[in-house]
Amino acid sequence: MRIEIKSTDRVGISQELLSQVSKLGLNIRAMEVVTGVMYLHLDARELTFDDINLAVSKVDGVTDCKLIELLPTESREQHLKTLLKRIPAPIFDIDATGKILSCNANPHIYESKHIEKVLNLAFETIKASSFFAIEVVFEDKTYHAEISPIWSEGNFNGAVITLNSLNRIGQQLALLQSGTEASSMEDIIGQTKSILLLKQQLVKFAKLDLPVLISGETGTGKELVARAIHQQSARSEKPFLAINCASLSEQLLESELFGYVSGAFTGASTQGKPGLFELAQGGTVFLDEVAEMSVYLQAKLLRFLQDYSYRRLGGSKELTANVRIISASHQPFEMLIKDSRFREDLYYRLNVLNITLPPLRERFEDIPLLCHYFIVKAAKQVNMSIPEITSAALNKLSGYAWPGNVRQLQNVLFRLVALHGEDRLDEFSVESVLEDFGALDNITENQSTHNWLNAKNWQQAQDNFEYEVLKQFYPLFPSTRKLAERLQVSHNKIAMKLRKHKFNENS
Repeated sequence: MRIEIKSTDRVGISQELLSQVSKLGLNIRAMEVVTGVMYLHLDARELTFDDINLAVSKVDGVTDCKLIELLPTESREQHLKTLLKRIPAPIFDIDATGKILSCNANPHIYESKHIEKVLNLAFETIKASSFFAIEVVFEDKTYHAEISPIWSEGNFNGAVITLNSLNRIGQQLALLQSGTEASSMEDIIGQTKSILLLKQQLVKFAKLDLPVLISGETGTGKELVARAIHQQSARSEKPFLAINCASLSEQLLESELFGYVSGAFTGASTQGKPGLFELAQGGTVFLDEVAEMSVYLQAKLLRFLQDYSYRRLGGSKELTANVRIISASHQPFEMLIKDSRFREDLYYRLNVLNITLPPLRERFEDIPLLCHYFIVKAAKQVNMSIPEITSAALNKLSGYAWPGNVRQLQNVLFRLVALHGEDRLDEFSVESVLEDFGALDNITENQSTHNWLNAKNWQQAQDNFEYEVLKQFYPLFPSTRKLAERLQVSHNKIAMKLRKHKFNENS
């Protein structure tokens, strides 16, 4: 029986209450006292609450006596356990000897056991001076353990260990990559026939759990499309993790994709690290600019795609990843395969389903819609009211070639809103921003002409001229076939010139 006794605050009242309880022959199992309140857990046996109430009411100053379910400490402990049970991550509280005091993962099994018998973790490792993280195995699953040692006056008093599943870490990483807004089909702006067909295609592809290859010029929104496919698929609740294959060295890209074990290479973390395939379990991995992969990594990716099994760098344990691969590139695979720079067998593995994104110059009708969309986003970002854009300004924007496609249009509009957003956006403000871009182009052209005119010999002048032609035309015609048609030369000649000037490395 648990009771709460309220009373006035006077010296000796607690002693008198305990005396009355003693006279009834009751055993006190637990007691808590705060100012004006005494909580008792009594072994009442054959006595009723009325008997106890009558006895304690005789004490001068008692104002109330009632039954309660739990003592305050018991109530707090119950709330804490309920809270811990709702936390998906296993949490262990251990004492100074390594004994588990409490946990939210099967407490009836693990409480009172030594931590070394539950986790593959040496107890001495836990006695670190401050918070640290390490990889552990619990119930045959790999977790990222966050360990918070508890020290008091130089003495180790225990630790709190939180186990985060790799999939949960993957979801957190996906949120960091995507920001506050997750891309969806609604973010693909446009009403032209090509965009409407694209959206229909995406809905179909989302239902098919197969690799997708997205082709298109730089700035056409390949990652946006990949995220939209993921959000429409059955994997939408799982992580979407993206990586740019062109921005990392071969070794770093390999470790990012496949992970590594402790000591796999110089500079590797002593705890090891899971790769994107491991973190994205159940979700999607987006390989942007996949054509930039080295031949060695292409072979390793091909082996992975055969049965989705792999090993971490330096590891011997065979792992399996349940992920969907979506890849993208702006480069012409036909030329890359012909030049032995991309494996044909890998191309067919990645190109089970394929999408080609239209450049902005092929859907000028969508520019007004895109302008309004980006102006709203820009205004929100800089915390200002949404400015109006005139028809003349839209016409001015629609008349530009946009070699950088939608990304370039977005950058121009964000600059336009930031510089002129307080006023109405007219053709003059648009022209001033476009002139800024044009001025930069003129500087480049003037500098290029100067270098060309100061060439040491005929061959160098010709090489400089060829490079400038490719630099100007390739963004607008990003395949050897299209560029050859535009310049009215053979496909082989364009391919040879692109290789000669290492254009893909410079673009």
